[in-house]
Amino acid sequence: MFKEYDIIVVGAGHSGSEAAVAAANLGSSVLLITMDMANIAQMSCNPAMGGIAKGQIIREIDALGGYSGIVTDRTMIQFRMLNNSKGPAMWSPRAQNDRMLFSMEWRKMLEQTPNIDFWQDMVIGLLFDGKRVTGVKTTMGQNIKSRAVILANGTFLNGIIHIGTKQFRGGRIGERASTGLTEELNKIGFISDRMKTGTPVRVDGRTIDFSKLEEQTGGDNPGKFSFTDTPRLSKQKSCYLAYTSPVVHDILRTGFEESPMFAGRIEGTGPRYCPSIEDKIDRFSDKSRHQLFIEPEGWNTIEYYVNGFSSSLPDYIQYKALRKIPGFENAKIFRPGYAIEYDYFPPVQLKLTLETKLIENLYFAGQINGTTGYEEAGAQGLIAGINAHRKLNDLPDFILKRSEAYIGVLIDDLITKGVDEPYRMFTSRAEYRILLRQNNADIRLTPIGFKIGLASKERAERVNIKVEIIDKIIQFIRKESVAPETVQGMLEKRGTQPLSQKVKIASLLLRPQLSLNNLIESISKLSNLISTFKIDFIDECLEEVEILIKYGGYIEKEQEIANKLNKLEGVKLNPDFDYYKLSALSYEAREKLVRIKPQTIGQASRISGVSPADISVLVVYLGR
Repeated sequence: MFKEYDIIVVGAGHSGSEAAVAAANLGSSVLLITMDMANIAQMSCNPAMGGIAKGQIIREIDALGGYSGIVTDRTMIQFRMLNNSKGPAMWSPRAQNDRMLFSMEWRKMLEQTPNIDFWQDMVIGLLFDGKRVTGVKTTMGQNIKSRAVILANGTFLNGIIHIGTKQFRGGRIGERASTGLTEELNKIGFISDRMKTGTPVRVDGRTIDFSKLEEQTGGDNPGKFSFTDTPRLSKQKSCYLAYTSPVVHDILRTGFEESPMFAGRIEGTGPRYCPSIEDKIDRFSDKSRHQLFIEPEGWNTIEYYVNGFSSSLPDYIQYKALRKIPGFENAKIFRPGYAIEYDYFPPVQLKLTLETKLIENLYFAGQINGTTGYEEAGAQGLIAGINAHRKLNDLPDFILKRSEAYIGVLIDDLITKGVDEPYRMFTSRAEYRILLRQNNADIRLTPIGFKIGLASKERAERVNIKVEIIDKIIQFIRKESVAPETVQGMLEKRGTQPLSQKVKIASLLLRPQLSLNNLIESISKLSNLISTFKIDFIDECLEEVEILIKYGGYIEKEQEIANKLNKLEGVKLNPDFDYYKLSALSYEAREKLVRIKPQTIGQASRISGVSPADISVLVVYLGR
């Protein structure tokens, strides 16, 4: 019934979907197994993509040739650029999406991808040949052979849903949990643990009084995520802000005795940066109110998501408290919030390729590795799919450095530092965030994606044109001078010092009061140059020019630091080396190095418990 596949991907969430298309587009035959074909790439929590650091990850996935950015653009209902008042390293795109369209679009793109077959079933075990995986076992009794397997099970492994004192098995509400796989992996030596996440009530929009809420419109000039020619929004749907109150908090507190979190029925660790409403009330008892974001679920639905009101309290308590929030006095809900507890496998058991250290050709991606978020999951799926294909074809490992991508930071953090709570990406985690801007992801990564065969020739050519135009504009403004009389009126209007002599255009751009568009409007020869570029992405080029000029010194300094530290990444370590025989290492360092098996000196230096003195010992031992 089944042929032998190159790769089987288990789970069709954001991680599994990216893994499947990456491996298939590179040429591997792929079988994508999911428990429900109707829920491919489901937005299990809020109907949004991107945000702080997460927006950068989607643009990196897109630049490499993944699909998350394209699907986001095609199903977007609102776009905002966050942190616009800060420097460009902090700018982060965020979109509201139509939840149902998002899943449908992902399914359509998967079905249109050659080399992907589908099977609806539950994987309950794996097939092995010694220490190498050779396929999967399913509840329907199928033994399906493959050369590699990628596990992207999300929150479904032994998932338990909690609502007050009620608890029942499930991977999402209304969907069954996945059983059997954790137990089999534990038997062969994998370590698993439990984590927890949660989701809020969904509300009937017809019963919300929006006149009592603060409207949050989209950006004036909505952007997009993909560097391809995807559509831009011509209209947007608003979100809204609401606030809790002491009355709401008092009602919620009446349910604390029945809270599975406070009663200890939930053993898994929850996300620190996305706590439940009861957790916020308990931890921040001095605050009289908490902000809630009221997000529409799509263009043609009345369903709204109450972001910030995640809860596992009894359903009647959630409902009673919700109706005390201004604007929600007559609210009706579609379903209550709930917490879900599930199995994950600490990611220190993986290589930087996301292949497991214990079993050859077995890869883990997504929430199974202890992460949270669609974006983090999609990035891992992409990397696992690329590396599974490359391993099967005797190609070198595909590993992004921390100085190359947020995706590199994400995976290095997981494998090197491990997790003790659901991992979420922030700009603060990236030491090279001035280099890793959301707007230059295509320049950084599309050449790499094209080289490995994932990004298309059209993408690569588009980036080449972009780079050429940026270089031409920079050379022009560094070489050409402007006379005082040409710009004096504009300088006065912008509140900056007048000129007393000719200066280079680039020196004017260094002034914080001036933008490149100000100069284009005032300097005809610059305007004439820009008009010669007949491309649809000239605004992207101008934005990059302005950043490179205004922040050039910071960018160069950070690149120098990255280059120096990257030398440590080139010093390879034998994964089978016995660190216990180096008595000059601290005992903690020996223990951590043996457990994590770092691939380079650079990775070893980032392991918690490995000191600079320990690194010096390793460098001396290696003759460096």
